[in-house]
Amino acid sequence: MAGYVHPDLRRPGGVRHGSMRRQVRMKEQLLRQIAQCPNLPSLPAIAVKILELTQSPEIDLTEIARLISKDAALAGKILRTVNSSFYGRSQNVGTISHALVILGMQSVKTLVLGFSLVTHLTGQKSKGFDYLSYWKRSIYSANAARTIAKRIGLVQQEEAFLAALLGDIGMLVLDRVLGVEYQPVYESVQRHADLPAAEVAALGMNHAQVGGLIATQWKLPPLLATPVAGHHAPESIADPALRKLAELVGLAGCCADVFVEEAPAPAIARVRQQCKQYYDMPDADCDTMLDDIGRSTKEVASLFEIHIGKSEKFDDILKRANEALVEITLQSQQQANSLQEQNQKLRRVVHTDSLTGLANRARFDDFLAQQFATALAARTPLALIMLDVDTFKSVNDKYGHPAGDKALAALGKILASAARATDLAARYGGEEMALILPGTPRSIAAVIAESVRRAVAAKPVLVGNRELSLTASFGVAAVEPGVPLKAPAHLLKAADMALYAAKSGGRNCVKVWSPKPLVAKTDAA
Repeated sequence: MAGYVHPDLRRPGGVRHGSMRRQVRMKEQLLRQIAQCPNLPSLPAIAVKILELTQSPEIDLTEIARLISKDAALAGKILRTVNSSFYGRSQNVGTISHALVILGMQSVKTLVLGFSLVTHLTGQKSKGFDYLSYWKRSIYSANAARTIAKRIGLVQQEEAFLAALLGDIGMLVLDRVLGVEYQPVYESVQRHADLPAAEVAALGMNHAQVGGLIATQWKLPPLLATPVAGHHAPESIADPALRKLAELVGLAGCCADVFVEEAPAPAIARVRQQCKQYYDMPDADCDTMLDDIGRSTKEVASLFEIHIGKSEKFDDILKRANEALVEITLQSQQQANSLQEQNQKLRRVVHTDSLTGLANRARFDDFLAQQFATALAARTPLALIMLDVDTFKSVNDKYGHPAGDKALAALGKILASAARATDLAARYGGEEMALILPGTPRSIAAVIAESVRRAVAAKPVLVGNRELSLTASFGVAAVEPGVPLKAPAHLLKAADMALYAAKSGGRNCVKVWSPKPLVAKTDAA
């Protein structure tokens, strides 16, 4: 369509800024809808009361036990759970008061909040939203979070369980607020991991962010509200402890995806990758943990009266996913290799002088500092050769700058050919070049400098139809036992002084710096 310009390009900022403005507008609209929604999920009355009591400076365990015991159904669930393998206690617990003493306030509070919320929220349905899949993923995620927390020795195991149980509460909120309008958003993706991006694109916010709003509205402590809000982007959380808990909740959700998604291979790959990244956990240990999660979740689900249907064993899931996992692994390796190659190319570009192909000044400075520190620590020699093209200004004046550039490029090749694998040949600036020689005493460095000097003098540079003869002057200095050079700048200054002596002494020669007066090692042939 000739002459067409996208509307976002007609004003400053372009498509990207226009898209951001649209997202901001969508987010503001969604926040208004949430604020005006009359049937948002609410915290059950008993949960509100328990939160108030446990956040009081003086916790009254007797009052808490009395309050829980008044709800016979809730108290029964708690005692059944306390005496199950979920907590693995050897002694039988017969009363809520006893449970508070044996398990502690945090465990009982988790059960009260968990049971009351699940009972309260599972009783409210809407058209279109798949509540069965929602609660199945939630209970797998909660059990996975507690399993992981226990495995890595995290103190906040109960908070991890509850934060993961509530991790997707924002989906229920979006269903209540938007109704059938939300259905095409979550149905547009096959994997839960892709849902946040789809939600942001369509609504301006994702369900984790919405869940964080509700958790804050419920006055849940930051230890719960922050991981709920940030488990899909834990890197955005400043507090290290809360970030660690959000990472765990996000990983627990990936563990749940292994058991609830039709294609489990990507979820298994994500779990393995994150276990390695966060906890340095080998794949075999990760798979053992997933097997444990798969076996124990069925009992946990029955305690919370959540129907998860027939649960497939992890070994069977793994067998079904193995072929796809091999493909994912190969793709990951290819991507890693490609990224490594790109990084290497980028490093070469960043550290290379474009004219000569030698290391640039920044790379020279870094390498010299590293090698100087190593030489001092290991008490090994480090030599530096500085060279400068003789009468280079006359070359540019007589033959032009392109000829001068060609001369420098030719000299760079000679210097590069003299460098060993452990050395660094660099363009220091203008017509000055350098050779850093780790593990090399000044006597050997002087010999190397002389061989480079002879090569430069013996090989004219072809400029057009004319051969251009060049010579160069060399200054050598070295860090050795008994030599008073205490910093890279001192070594550089010493080599520069030797180079100045070579230039002053007739050019086309090598001079070596020493604490004694400089002497000519080799003069022009």
